Amino acid sequence: MRLGVLGGTFDPIHFGHLLAAEEVRESLHLTRVLFAPASSPPHKQQTPILPVAHRLAMVELAIADNPAFALSRIDVDRPGPHYSVDLMRLVRAEYGTAPDTTWLIVGADSLLHLATWHAPDRLIRECRLAAVARPNYPVDMAALEATLPGLTARVDWAEMPELGIASSDLQQRVRAGRSIRYQVPAAVARYVAEHGLYR
Repeated sequence: MRLGVLGGTFDPIHFGHLLAAEEVRESLHLTRVLFAPASSPPHKQQTPILPVAHRLAMVELAIADNPAFALSRIDVDRPGPHYSVDLMRLVRAEYGTAPDTTWLIVGADSLLHLATWHAPDRLIRECRLAAVARPNYPVDMAALEATLPGLTARVDWAEMPELGIASSDLQQRVRAGRSIRYQVPAAVARYVAEHGLYR
């Protein structure tokens, strides 16, 4: 099995997340992509986020029509703090995959800050990184390699169209009474409306 893992807050999940997962799945010939919502992301401790039950429900609705996508509860069913290195270790144990057949999907913007993550040297031994290129985030791999030796050999790149959708912008649109149609799956837009989320 060739397994990809897309972690995130998914508050809410949107077409940018789904497109990134699909582009990586296709370009790296992945068997499955797991969407792993974070229960309490260490880098968002000061940011209010929706209860995890709502975020899990929206992910399930968003990925329901893609048999290659699945929901992972690994980060929500264990105590925090939650670090990517632990997520990938647990995913590999659950699915029996090797470091070279397991990818953590990250945006180019996240890759730029990888050296500041918890135990990045262990992370790149635990899995490969599927980096999604973004036009406004040029990545100096030589500089990153100098900071984190061995990184370059552990990164595979995937291209995707720039959508310019951000969960924080979607939250603001809902609060302002504006539509999020065509930026999230219809089922997610309905869920947000029915539960009065982000109001």
